[in-house]
Amino acid sequence: MPTPTLRPDLQAVAALVPANARALDLGCGDGALLEHLKIEKGVQGRGIERGEAGVLACVRRGLSVRQGNLQEGLADYPDKSFDVVILSQTLQFLNDPMMILGEMLRVGRLAVVSFPNFGFWRCRAHLLAYGRIPQAPDYPHAWYDTPRQQAFTIADFTAFCRENSVEVRQETYLSGERQIARWPNLLARTAVFALERQ
Repeated sequence: MPTPTLRPDLQAVAALVPANARALDLGCGDGALLEHLKIEKGVQGRGIERGEAGVLACVRRGLSVRQGNLQEGLADYPDKSFDVVILSQTLQFLNDPMMILGEMLRVGRLAVVSFPNFGFWRCRAHLLAYGRIPQAPDYPHAWYDTPRQQAFTIADFTAFCRENSVEVRQETYLSGERQIARWPNLLARTAVFALERQ
């Protein structure tokens, strides 16, 4: 039986995961992506989720998940124990992004990261017009209704990767379900990056 339709950014993440891969999903939420990968691609998946509700939802789906805080790293996992490590819509909430990216690239051969792009033109226009930080595109919570969040853009992230010797293997830029080919920092609402260590 096919899994329910995923959000467009999760579809883009799933497209980067090879069939029959060993995958670790960090901040896996309710497990929708892991379930999709397991059913549609034969992926052997594990998840880490901080929230109890997310862990319970994953268990109900029959997924292997543990409750944990990503800020503490991935010391429980040996080097290269996964083919792919996924961090979807979570990087902007972490205090030390380089630590978690370094851990992802240590325990996995490929890291897949997605995040909302605050360089999107509507975010820029909102800040210019109202002088207030806009709500993240494709993330339905206000700044005060989420854990600490750091706004950054596609240009910020690519510079961050370059400065930290992280190789960008593939990029996908989205505005809703539509892929963006030109001027992604201005026109994309969400970005999905596949990363490797240089």
